[in-house]
Amino acid sequence: MKKTYVTKMPNHIGAFLKASKCFSELGINITRVSYNKAVDSHTLFIEVDGEEKLFEKANEKLKQIGYLSNEDEDTKIVLIEFRLEDKPGSVIKVLELISKFNFNISYISSQENGSDYQYFKMGLYVKGASDLTEFLAQAEKLCEVKIIDYNNTEKVFDNSIFYNSYVDGLVKTMGLSEKKKENLLVNVNLAMQTLDEQGLSPYKTFDSISKFAELLAESKGDRFIPRITVHHITDKTKITLIEPNCGSNIAILESDGERVFVDSGYACYKKEMLELIRKLVPNFKAEKEKLIITHADVDHCGLINEFDEIILSQRSFESLVSEIDNRAGFRERNYLHLPYVNICKTLTAYETVDKNKLSPRWNKSTLSLPIEQIGFYSIGELNFEVYEGKGGHLPGEILLIDYEHKVAFTGDVFINLTDLTKKQAEYNQYAPILMTSVDTDAKLCSKERSAFLQRLGAGKWSIFGGHGGKKEYIL
Repeated sequence: MKKTYVTKMPNHIGAFLKASKCFSELGINITRVSYNKAVDSHTLFIEVDGEEKLFEKANEKLKQIGYLSNEDEDTKIVLIEFRLEDKPGSVIKVLELISKFNFNISYISSQENGSDYQYFKMGLYVKGASDLTEFLAQAEKLCEVKIIDYNNTEKVFDNSIFYNSYVDGLVKTMGLSEKKKENLLVNVNLAMQTLDEQGLSPYKTFDSISKFAELLAESKGDRFIPRITVHHITDKTKITLIEPNCGSNIAILESDGERVFVDSGYACYKKEMLELIRKLVPNFKAEKEKLIITHADVDHCGLINEFDEIILSQRSFESLVSEIDNRAGFRERNYLHLPYVNICKTLTAYETVDKNKLSPRWNKSTLSLPIEQIGFYSIGELNFEVYEGKGGHLPGEILLIDYEHKVAFTGDVFINLTDLTKKQAEYNQYAPILMTSVDTDAKLCSKERSAFLQRLGAGKWSIFGGHGGKKEYIL
């Protein structure tokens, strides 16, 4: 069994050696270590593998040597900007005030700018909100003072408790419970370490995660305003396409008295999305509701438990069942994708599905071509041929093609990048940064797109991808 310890490493020679001996003496193997002084000068992440019963003993040993911190939760780094006159000694009174309150300085930056003032930015290690309030009141008598949100600053600064402050910001942004903090803490660090090894700066990683969370939060509640379009295929068949700013599209396919949904977006929009669906489909849940999942990614499976039957490929079924059994799904088995997926699941309140609702319909043990036909699916007037991709985007991915009415659902194998809203385009830029690629195999996914287009016959096609508006394709 694996566990990640978030430790506070004393800044002295042999500190890591001391922690390593704690685990070695218990027969626990260290599988990952992450420490970056430019990000956080004391926080050390240690991932270990061993028997679960030994972890409690390791906890005690680490506590005894002071590596598991019991610091006041109100302790944090606050970045403050002081506007000081550009003359000798102007900063001394501010430094004396800082000393009076026993605040440690973790970061200082200042440079003349050609004006009569200098702007001193200081990171202060603060314990207690009341101390900070009183400090600011006295500081404002000396000069103009402004607290700066770390997430909007220009660079990462060296401090001793960055991760806790940073994750507190993410939790606040998304309105998450305190229970989610440790999971976020570990995976934010894992994302930083994984992408740092790929040549991406730590700041770029933290900034991208912050902006990703801000985009998710910006579209909640009254600000949940997806683009909605209705497409009449025949007199008896229509497709309603719901495009949130973040997450996958949801398509409502109604034909000759039957209904099925395709994909389900993020779980963090469950309340907003269900209210919208009930307006668009007044008799929603009056009878058994069916959902087709094009693939088992978190941004397509958020509302999966709101449906009575989930129709999917055998491989997608295997991926979701792995999650139910606390094993890695297909996406998490890619170490480059693992941190982002776990962060995404935490930020969006993702929950595993009720296994009894899963209905795997199609199975082909081996796939030799980029996409291969694996079965059929009919609803009302529409008769789809079902194809499975070889796994370029994600193993288990399916595409549905109705040749008579020239309608196709393609998941993320083929999406309409030219018709994204401004917010959708902004959202879609962060996953490639944080995962290095949204595809499991980008070259294979390109072959799948080409194979899909080659499968289409002459005429005007309506293609509904996992993101972006309907694509009209004339062949």
